[in-house]
Amino acid sequence: MKNGIHPKYSEVVFEDLATGFRFLTKSTMGSRESIKWEDGNTYPLVKMEVTSKSHPFYTGQKMFVDTAGRIDKFNKKYGKK
Repeated sequence: MKNGIHPKYSEVVFEDLATGFRFLTKSTMGSRESIKWEDGNTYPLVKMEVTSKSHPFYTGQKMFVDTAGRIDKFNKKYGKK
């Protein structure tokens, strides 16, 4: 492999913002935030809105994420009269 053209591949902690679940894995992603992990080392922290712990396909639960009021707007416009 050529030197200097590949991204740095290192350990990173990902955090699910919906559930608070965190896991350590290797990735090319980086972050300005960091966190002290269970093993005492400090790793970059990447925050994610959806992971396998909060996605309805993996959890088997239906979740409605409505940050902009789209469901209420739809119900007002097309709801039963």
